[in-house]
Amino acid sequence: MENGGGALAASMFSNLIFLGIWIAGLVGMWKTFEKAGKPGWAAIIPIYNLIVLLEIIDRPMWWILLLLCTGPIGMILAGMDLGENFGKDKAFGAILLGLIWPVGYLMVG
Repeated sequence: MENGGGALAASMFSNLIFLGIWIAGLVGMWKTFEKAGKPGWAAIIPIYNLIVLLEIIDRPMWWILLLLCTGPIGMILAGMDLGENFGKDKAFGAILLGLIWPVGYLMVG
């Protein structure tokens, strides 16, 4: 177990990077919700943030199943609509809001 400390440090470092990216995305989503006239705090509530997102993009509530069951595909579709709501093109929404959401939400918010 000579290298156990190094593996632990690497794991902690990667977890801190992940946490930082997640917090940045959360801040961006909070600001995006506020910009759309919705409460920013809704971004931190799981499932409810998807419901608010569907309200912003004017999609029916059954889309919650699409978002939860299809994962990235549903988020790409929602991202395309959200991007259009904020004057961006579909490619911006698909890539930055659907796949690389922390970056996209920070740019929109």
